[in-house]
Amino acid sequence: MLVILSGVSGSGKDTIKKELIKRMENVESLPSYTSREQRPGEISGQTYIYVSKKEFEEMIENGEFYEYDIHHDNYYGTSRKLLNEKINNGKIIVKDIDVNGTEHLKELLGKDTKIVTIFLRVPKDELRRRLEEREEKPSPQEVILRLNRFDYEESKISLYDYVLKNNNLEKTVQIIMSIIKNEESVTDEEF
Repeated sequence: MLVILSGVSGSGKDTIKKELIKRMENVESLPSYTSREQRPGEISGQTYIYVSKKEFEEMIENGEFYEYDIHHDNYYGTSRKLLNEKINNGKIIVKDIDVNGTEHLKELLGKDTKIVTIFLRVPKDELRRRLEEREEKPSPQEVILRLNRFDYEESKISLYDYVLKNNNLEKTVQIIMSIIKNEESVTDEEF
């Protein structure tokens, strides 16, 4: 099963994903490939696999991604090989991805793979505060760039099975754990 977490930058996707992996057996992350710079404290292979823009473009040419997109002038993509390996090993994969990637993965994998989609909502003023308080201190231009994407991301909510307001980390994690357990127990997709 593939569990997709979406929401604008700063909505808590990565934090929630880490909590789910800590608390649930058989749940793993699927790192995205990216051409963005590695931030302090990030380890390649956990949330992201870092490659140069040139390497990423070569991977695109070789058809190595299910989907890819450009955000904030950097490439992000989902590896065919990594996703297939984890699904074939019976893992529950938690992937944080934007709305465009969600749409592509649902189209490409929806008939063969159980996909559960969750959108994390955060009020715009709270989002601004979270972005401004990040450890890596984004520039004012980066904050504006990320906030400008807010309305576009929100306009795609109908793609998602679940929409949660993420204003309490513990509560949100508990709800998502329940969603995963319930979805895992549903074997017949044709109700």
